[in-house]
Amino acid sequence: MSDETITATQESQQQSGYPAEASREMMDAGVFYGRKKSKTNPKMKQFVLANRGGIEIINLQKTEDLAQAAAAFIKEKVTNNGMVLLVGTIPTAEAMIIDLAKKHNIPYVTVRWVGGTITNFKNIATRVEYMKKLRADFASHALDKYTKKERLEMDREMNRLLDLMGGLEAMTREPDVVVVIDPVLHKTAVREAITKKIPIVALANVDADPDEIDYIVPGNDKARLSIEWFLGKVDKAIEEGMTARAAVAAAKAKADEEKAAAAAKPAANS
Repeated sequence: MSDETITATQESQQQSGYPAEASREMMDAGVFYGRKKSKTNPKMKQFVLANRGGIEIINLQKTEDLAQAAAAFIKEKVTNNGMVLLVGTIPTAEAMIIDLAKKHNIPYVTVRWVGGTITNFKNIATRVEYMKKLRADFASHALDKYTKKERLEMDREMNRLLDLMGGLEAMTREPDVVVVIDPVLHKTAVREAITKKIPIVALANVDADPDEIDYIVPGNDKARLSIEWFLGKVDKAIEEGMTARAAVAAAKAKADEEKAAAAAKPAANS
């Protein structure tokens, strides 16, 4: 987009009631970039502010409001011991998703969605356990008894599984919420979540179907800075949820302790 187009976009956002200071971060991240009008899903028109140079401009006021709702939902799920699964296989999202997942010890998919990851979780879990066993056996030299050719084949299988399922080690059960970058690209993941009635939170551009997403955040789902902005919201929500979870656990432990102490008093006085 030209500087003139960007300026016009900023003015349109401000005229929509979204203050310049609040939109600057999202504008700088390019969150407002949509797709060509011909690629826009008619159901997403409600999130489109204008069309500039043939590109749909996303209404940042609506994006911010929906991002807050999505973050509140994630926080609630995490507070109640919910498991979050991160999904984003485009190169611009991979490193950020891995960093976020490792920070909070949650599962992720950044290479390819393996069919059945959710709908056939038991089988996936079995493969993940096999992968972990192979890795442990190599580390402990338990496979030295096999021939060089056999070890090479097992090494290849381990690396293949690590590549495909390494991010799923922390997924000890079906997730309680799936966070997706670009639901159009990840149709299989979305379908599986829908089948299992698992809520979906997604950064989605105007070519997506909002009816498939429980908590949609309209925005540029390809650019690195836009994805970084979205994952920043997810990160904060998870952190706040974990803090709240810890507070709830501490309060329960204190209440149990006080209850036990109160129960012990009559016995001590008798």
